[in-house]
Amino acid sequence: MKRFLKSVRFAIQGLQYMLPEPNFRIHLVVAIGVITLSFWLGLSATEWMIIIGCIATTMGAEMFNTAIEQLCNLSEPNLHPVIKKVKDTSAAAVFTLALAAAICGFVVLLPKIIFIIQHHQP
Repeated sequence: MKRFLKSVRFAIQGLQYMLPEPNFRIHLVVAIGVITLSFWLGLSATEWMIIIGCIATTMGAEMFNTAIEQLCNLSEPNLHPVIKKVKDTSAAAVFTLALAAAICGFVVLLPKIIFIIQHHQP
């Protein structure tokens, strides 16, 4: 149990490292907005799984991207073509996942929003 609590503490420290990161903050604000909207729309359990899975995947990818960038900066502080490729590829992975998450979000949320708009007009 002691080892587990230590691991949790390290994970919380990792989250604290992420808070100043501008891209992580953007993902966090969007996630809070989507979760708030999802509560308001009354999602099913399956829809919640899709939304939470997309949020967790995107934010996790952003954390991996930041870790990779930090490691690259430590190993090669100067601009190096291979390091640039590594960083760009890592950023592209986050972008791809964020785009897929946005599409999933629209697929889940947009029909519900349209339904509410159509049924609440005078």
